[in-house]
Amino acid sequence: MRWVTLAQLLRPQGRKGEMLAELLTDFPERFQTQPRVYLAPAGFNGHVAAAREAEVTGFWLPVGKNAGRIVLSFAGIESINDAEKLERLEVLIPEEERLELEEDAEYIDDLIGCTVYDGATPVGEVSGVDFPTTPDGTRRLEDAAPLLTVTTPAGDEVLIPYVTAYLISTDTGTKRIEMNLPAGLIDLNL
Repeated sequence: MRWVTLAQLLRPQGRKGEMLAELLTDFPERFQTQPRVYLAPAGFNGHVAAAREAEVTGFWLPVGKNAGRIVLSFAGIESINDAEKLERLEVLIPEEERLELEEDAEYIDDLIGCTVYDGATPVGEVSGVDFPTTPDGTRRLEDAAPLLTVTTPAGDEVLIPYVTAYLISTDTGTKRIEMNLPAGLIDLNL
């Protein structure tokens, strides 16, 4: 079974069992419309029965030093002691429960493993997607393009902006991303 991680639980937040978490989805509103989630250790790939089913009863997005994170409340978790038992667990859903995306949008984990082509020339395989952040790393820069980390056949890494100006097509089914990259971009970002 394939799982999608929505958040990484960090620590209790407050006295009523709420948990501060790293938010790993662009759709926090899904916790309101689809509150059933699963909790499991990082890297979990087991069956649904092996994960802990949970219900999100509330959430809010903090400001200040925790901006970009989320605070989650779960049914049955009503104290700091209850919440401490959830530290470092991941909030998961089965892949088939992902929300439908708008046209021309892709899930990040669907881009991993795709081969990037510059015209007809293969550049390499996407091994990661990075989002530029503020210098202190606390907030994502919304106006900056995500960067594909592409591993070349020689084992080098090159960063390629994933922007519509360079993009010809993305087919996650065949694991192929076709781009028209500016001359010298690969050498510059190698």
